[in-house]
Amino acid sequence: MLRISGVTVPENKRLHIGLTSIYGVGHPRALMTLKQLGIDAEKRPKDLSPKEEALLRETIEKFTVEGELRRQISGNIRRLRDIKSYRGGRHTKHLPVRGQRTKTNSRTSRGNVRKTMTSGRRKLEKT
Repeated sequence: MLRISGVTVPENKRLHIGLTSIYGVGHPRALMTLKQLGIDAEKRPKDLSPKEEALLRETIEKFTVEGELRRQISGNIRRLRDIKSYRGGRHTKHLPVRGQRTKTNSRTSRGNVRKTMTSGRRKLEKT
């Protein structure tokens, strides 16, 4: 059982896929690390030797991952809110931060309450 930074890497998945279960490690970083260490990316974690496990654990833990990375990101968001920047306000209101349109998209972040099915105009009744 391979544990890195407090996360158990799934035993039955290929190594480069399993490493992405660690917060802060995506596909590019996983592949780059395995290539750098000379470990086959198609191997399963259960097939690693203890030496390879230790080397991989040591290399991954050099990066900012898991709790430390989450704290860093939340600290950055808190700083934006404290200085009352535009982006900080968008974070506070739970709206898209990076300039996306919100009139028609962003249903999940704005909430599904504002949904309209028609044009919003009432039909004229014939008498």
